[in-house]
Amino acid sequence: MKTIVVIPARGGSKRLPGKNLMALGGLPLIAHSILYAKANPDIVDGIFVSTDDADIASASIAYGAQIIERPESISGDHEPTVTAVAHVLEVLSERGHHVENVILLQPTNPLRPDRLLGDCFSEFKNRGFEGVFTVSRNSDKLGKIENDKFLPFNYVPGQRSQDLEPLYRENGLLYICRAETIRSGKIISEASFPFVADLESASVDIDTQADFDWAEYLILKQKNIR
Repeated sequence: MKTIVVIPARGGSKRLPGKNLMALGGLPLIAHSILYAKANPDIVDGIFVSTDDADIASASIAYGAQIIERPESISGDHEPTVTAVAHVLEVLSERGHHVENVILLQPTNPLRPDRLLGDCFSEFKNRGFEGVFTVSRNSDKLGKIENDKFLPFNYVPGQRSQDLEPLYRENGLLYICRAETIRSGKIISEASFPFVADLESASVDIDTQADFDWAEYLILKQKNIR
């Protein structure tokens, strides 16, 4: 398997219990990422869900993914995502599979444009980057508070928003990297390319009920447009 998709989906969400199986647009949340990967067979050689939860595993199998059982030791709230992805590579290596590239799809970022993966993968392959990850421009006026005073970070008070220096945020829609980057303990390296995806759907990162409701609204909005 040259290029695989890894979808990390543990079962212990505290802020929105059971979120990976909540029905979004008529499908379990986890299913959106699995089906997105399946829609790109020219890129993806295997789809693997890393989970510690039997119900998530069953749902993932039903939608066409393979399961890598995640050990309890790397399933805690504060465990970085790269640990779960590295564990997937370790298991596959033990099974005799050689993986070159990893595409990370987070189930909490389910609304991805159809062409996004293809466009990002083309950048990754054709331009020789170590990885690609999606970003969105942030037009907020940001600052920090010290000693009860607000200290602007990226603007001068009175400056128009459209005149701000461009800043970008990692939006989580997808990540592509070499397997060796994962094994070194990183998902994004210094040689990774930031692919700008200024999309309304990039605002979705489901961690609370309000996030979920926003995603549901956007799905309904897309259906009405069609």
